[in-house]
Amino acid sequence: METASILSAHEHSGPDDDQEDYRQPPHNLEAEMALLGAILVNNEACDRVTGFLAPEHFFEGIHARIFESASTLIRAGKLASPVTLKTFFERDETLNEIGGPAYLARLAAAATTIINAEEYGRTIYELAQRRQLIGIGTDIVNDSFDTPVDTTARDLIETAEQSLYEIAESGRYGQGFQKFESALTEAVDMAAAAYQRDGGLSGISCGLSDMDEKMGGLQPSDLIIVAARPAMGKTSLATNIAYNVAKAYRADHQSDGTTKVLDGGVVAFFSLEMSSEQLATRIMSEQAEISSERIRRGKITEDEFHRIVEVSQELQSLPLYIDDTGGLSIAQLAARARRLKRQRGLGLLVVDYLQLVTGSSRRSSEGRVQEITEITTGLKALAKELHVPILALSQLSRQVESRDDKRPQLADLRESGSIEQDADVVLFIFREEYYLGRKEPRPNTPEHLDWQEEMERVTGLAEVIIGKQRHGPTGTISLQFDANLTKFQNLATEDYLPERFE
Repeated sequence: METASILSAHEHSGPDDDQEDYRQPPHNLEAEMALLGAILVNNEACDRVTGFLAPEHFFEGIHARIFESASTLIRAGKLASPVTLKTFFERDETLNEIGGPAYLARLAAAATTIINAEEYGRTIYELAQRRQLIGIGTDIVNDSFDTPVDTTARDLIETAEQSLYEIAESGRYGQGFQKFESALTEAVDMAAAAYQRDGGLSGISCGLSDMDEKMGGLQPSDLIIVAARPAMGKTSLATNIAYNVAKAYRADHQSDGTTKVLDGGVVAFFSLEMSSEQLATRIMSEQAEISSERIRRGKITEDEFHRIVEVSQELQSLPLYIDDTGGLSIAQLAARARRLKRQRGLGLLVVDYLQLVTGSSRRSSEGRVQEITEITTGLKALAKELHVPILALSQLSRQVESRDDKRPQLADLRESGSIEQDADVVLFIFREEYYLGRKEPRPNTPEHLDWQEEMERVTGLAEVIIGKQRHGPTGTISLQFDANLTKFQNLATEDYLPERFE
């Protein structure tokens, strides 16, 4: 039987010619056969395509099995040829229908040169993606015709967008099981990157050396919760970190059109509480070292105005993107983050703040606890999907205020235990200066002198308490905080609590 038999089998497998509406999914059997032949003749051809091509990308099932078997042999350092593959396919019924193991020999005999192997692989991959797009389009049509009562058009759009994103990202997310060998390779690559990077960080530097030392940087796929009572500086810490990460961004454009990030990262900042203008004013104030209140009221000198202009020119090139849409749902937030990663890249995602994100209408009707659970679970899943750290700010319950020691604890996380459960890292911000300032005794009393001494000791000090960290120690980090500039900085002295690992 000739090699054309598999082609003719497909040509005549459809309905009668008078059914003009019948269309086969896009495929190219000749390209599949040419690629397999090239691999069987010269195993180096396999190395050129295995980086992007998988067995499921082949339209013809027998071709997928041949490719998988050949790839397995080559990875094991063995020869993949019609002779070595013969034993795997002697009893394969599908192959027997088109000539049995002799079909392998005919593939090799008809092979073109290894030079074309990658081009054939790209063709197969492109057609596989088009078949996936047809499937998504069909699902959209079917779901739109037959929509459940509690599903809105926006829900359908977001589902379609997620499916399209997964195809665009080459199916790297949600592929099911992977061999431990692959995970091990990624772990070794991470360790090598940490060894080579300045400061020995495995994650992205947040720009505050004491925090980096404790956390090893912001780790990809981590959900990091920053929780505090109002006026402690949650948004300030988030903007400081976002600025530092965006400022450090350095990337190298590869020959294949991809971008390799060397340091820092593109930052997405979802500001559900403050407007983008307020956020920009904060960052400009921090960097120009001029109070944002004075900037808003115009109480600045000519020199300070020139400094603001200079700083704003520097900030213009920052890869920092702000979305200040209020009341975003977790699904909308995820869709926008995916879109930004596809268009610009993404290194860090900040959400200010968690309690202002909404869940689905079904979850919100079940209660606030269920809605928060859906949001934190969604953020953790998004961090893994996009492979970036997500910094989410969170309010604390009022029970902190009723204690003598007002340092926050994990039990103070508001509204749901899922915040503590889903988070990889939980950071609390505590400023004794804020609480002490509200307890000022009457002037000209011994108590007032003691209070002044105590205020001098704590003024400008902030504690970042690591309440939970999956892959590192808990403890306390002391930072300097300038309330006028809302700016966190490294403190000259280190004042850590004893380390303990979970």
